[in-house]
Amino acid sequence: MLSLIKFPQVLTINQVPKVFQEDCIISGYRQPRSSAVDCILSLFQLTNETLNIWTHFLPTWYFLWKLVTVVLMQTAWQDSFTWPLLVFLSSCCIYPLASSCAHTFSSMSAQARHICFFFDYGALSFYSLGSAVVYSAYVFPDKWANSYFHQYYIPIAVFNTIICTVLACYSRLGMPFLQYDHDVTRRFPECQSPKFSKCLRVIAFAYPYLFDNIPLFYRVFLCSGEGCTDDETNMLHYNHVALAFLTGFLFATHLPERLAPGSFDYIGHSHQLFHVCAILGTHFQMQAVEQDMAIGRPWLTANSIPITFTNSMGPALVCVVLNCLVIALFSLPLLSGPAEKQPKKIKSSS
Repeated sequence: MLSLIKFPQVLTINQVPKVFQEDCIISGYRQPRSSAVDCILSLFQLTNETLNIWTHFLPTWYFLWKLVTVVLMQTAWQDSFTWPLLVFLSSCCIYPLASSCAHTFSSMSAQARHICFFFDYGALSFYSLGSAVVYSAYVFPDKWANSYFHQYYIPIAVFNTIICTVLACYSRLGMPFLQYDHDVTRRFPECQSPKFSKCLRVIAFAYPYLFDNIPLFYRVFLCSGEGCTDDETNMLHYNHVALAFLTGFLFATHLPERLAPGSFDYIGHSHQLFHVCAILGTHFQMQAVEQDMAIGRPWLTANSIPITFTNSMGPALVCVVLNCLVIALFSLPLLSGPAEKQPKKIKSSS
């Protein structure tokens, strides 16, 4: 049946505006003014975005199945001890779904591209908070339980996630209403200073990750003796940490396509590998958290900070609301401004 569908022609890097171009990716670009139908059809057409979409869309359903399992089989709503796990699993569902949607519809226009990735950044920062909430509940080393750092860990994590979203959105277009001009393809800083933009985006996501993982890093790499948590779960945490750093390395370096531009346009470029490593890392993280929750429950219930709405679901709701406000602030000038001038669609020769 797919053979009966006429797919849009794919383009080279010189045929699309700069805002749509990717480092060292030479071909496989979709039409820069694709319709929503064209974007959906591109799911079944080999472009340089196809695997970016599927490597996050398919795992979304696995994570959703895990979430539903917890809700239905563990009566999560009735047991406050499982609320942090619900927040974490929800964030695990949202970030790959937001990413796959962003990659799917980002070729509709320059404005749509920016707004799609604003939501992608917000979802990633929410995942960061989900990790912090679940770490606070189940992963903190025993000797840090109820410490001052433990008590202020979640509020700081909420603040960090908002800063993460602001910096990531700023890295694309600068400050809304102040630095936005009428030509969305020449905005500061992404097109004028791509290296600065990339560096800022790496910092935006690395900082909250490093903060969220302070208790985990201490537990698995530094803590020894009495008051330390040392069990079989630590190996799963090692796997997650290794994949997380590999994910960051791939995102920052654009390897392997930087070594051979054009050779990895469709299969094997860094963003696809970045997606795969991120999902595998989340999988190991999920397994580790569930084991920590099951093994440590008696001790945590007796000795750690009690789990309540204000340190589990409450911060998650605050994060969602504030992130939506940030995204709206950066998106409104794009929606209210004049449409960008772009070349007409390039028709395929029949």
